[in-house]
Amino acid sequence: MKVKILKNLVLLFALISVFGVNAQSDFQGVAYYESKTSAEMPDFGGRQMSEEQKKRIAERMKSMLEKSFVLTFNRTESIYTEEEKLEAPTASGGRGFRMMGNFTSGPQYKNIKDNQLLQEQELFGKQFLIHDSLPKLAWKMGTETKQIGQYTCFKATAVKQVSEMEFRRMGPPGRRNDDDENKPEIPREIEVTAWYTPQIPVNQGPGEYWGLPGLILEVNADKTTILCSKIVLNAQEKSEIKVPKKGKEVSKAEYDEIVKKKMEEMSEMFRNRRGGR
Repeated sequence: MKVKILKNLVLLFALISVFGVNAQSDFQGVAYYESKTSAEMPDFGGRQMSEEQKKRIAERMKSMLEKSFVLTFNRTESIYTEEEKLEAPTASGGRGFRMMGNFTSGPQYKNIKDNQLLQEQELFGKQFLIHDSLPKLAWKMGTETKQIGQYTCFKATAVKQVSEMEFRRMGPPGRRNDDDENKPEIPREIEVTAWYTPQIPVNQGPGEYWGLPGLILEVNADKTTILCSKIVLNAQEKSEIKVPKKGKEVSKAEYDEIVKKKMEEMSEMFRNRRGGR
């Protein structure tokens, strides 16, 4: 009985929040997220590399697996950008790091009303503008709740299909994609758990995640966790949500094919270099 009363109070509070937001025609918010991906640290270099060199590489790898993002949103639009971090210069980042450095993600724009997703992406010095419809997940709504900051969040789960190209972008750097016995097994699908709050009644979220009756504050997908650390609603100084326009316009399928061919070219080039020694 106590649980039922508590849930009713939560729903009532959520409804009050909805009416409060709907009363503001220029509603806007900014959410800050921390993204962390867990991965086993490979034994770079073995005995040929000093402990100091291994430590520097481990720190570099950690910085690539831990990132900060900002989501600026209103009722129908959002822009998701990575916060830039200054990195200490290194003498040699290794092949895996040089490869990863050639994939630079720009702002990601979602328009719920127009079912539109736009992503600026730099690939080996070339700028692309990837356009796609919003990815749809079949969310299963749960009754479990937890508190994130001052917001009561509800649990939702979904199964997400993962392509080979997406898995490579999700995974840690340093993998040898040109060696079959060292290739990691690619899962065809992963389970996604999201926590959303009806207290902020917009169906936005970090990255490509959206479609729940409240802002998504936490996502757990395979080895990646995205957690909201701060929210600012209706600040006096509004942030402009600019539609990305920079780069050659391609579909997601076209871009994945470009990436695949480029990675095959790079793998072939490194194989030839090793064979020439």
